[in-house]
Amino acid sequence: MAITEIQEYEVMYSANQFVPRIWLKNGGKYFGQLIFMPDGRALPQDATSGGQANVYYHLEDLQNCLNLLQNEKPMYLLFNGPNNENGIKTTAEPVGEGEPQPIKAPR
Repeated sequence: MAITEIQEYEVMYSANQFVPRIWLKNGGKYFGQLIFMPDGRALPQDATSGGQANVYYHLEDLQNCLNLLQNEKPMYLLFNGPNNENGIKTTAEPVGEGEPQPIKAPR
């Protein structure tokens, strides 16, 4: 099981025939991408290409993945290869941690 920290990401939202992708980086180098296929279609099998992980999602999952990458730290790519569970994940968080609340100024 390979778990790699996602230190940076880039969103590629191309025109024409190319589907949206999120490129994942660690140590300044690309190590994988999340690829968003049209909703309702069967997804290709997750695989590696050129030493990088390709993990497929439906387009309806793009915003969920972006929200995690924008709001959680640290984030990781879990990649076990074809026919296994792959995806992005957080680390364990304490129960009831909640989101930070803004500090209200005294009146």
